[in-house]
Amino acid sequence: MQILIDADACPVTDIAITAARRRGIPVTLFCDAAHHMARAGATTVTVLRGADSADFALVNRVQAGDIVITQDYGLAAMALARWAYALNQNGMAYTDENIDALLLARHTAREVRMAGGRTKGPPKRTAAQDAAFRAALEALLARLIAPMD
Repeated sequence: MQILIDADACPVTDIAITAARRRGIPVTLFCDAAHHMARAGATTVTVLRGADSADFALVNRVQAGDIVITQDYGLAAMALARWAYALNQNGMAYTDENIDALLLARHTAREVRMAGGRTKGPPKRTAAQDAAFRAALEALLARLIAPMD
């Protein structure tokens, strides 16, 4: 098992690395050349700039049982198709039960924007969102990893 993070603008990278480090789980960050980052405790894969280039690099490396952290519904859908777990930055688990509705909402919002409409962006990030993500990741890891004696 490994944790793969769609790291372009990911607000919970450090939280995920800390949780993984305590359990000895490898973490890989995926970003494009415009957002290169490095963090202690993680490997960074930097790809050339391009629409979804980091997403495709990540999905090409994900394996069944891995954990993918992303805000991107499309990437989450591809991770689920490969039998990986996927979480968003607020702790919501992407599942086979919710991914279709999320993809439809994304598509609808894109159509509104393409027609000249406006959609609201996300509100300012809160400490409660960080706590919700941390709790969801810890719960997932506890479920996947047998406790050590």
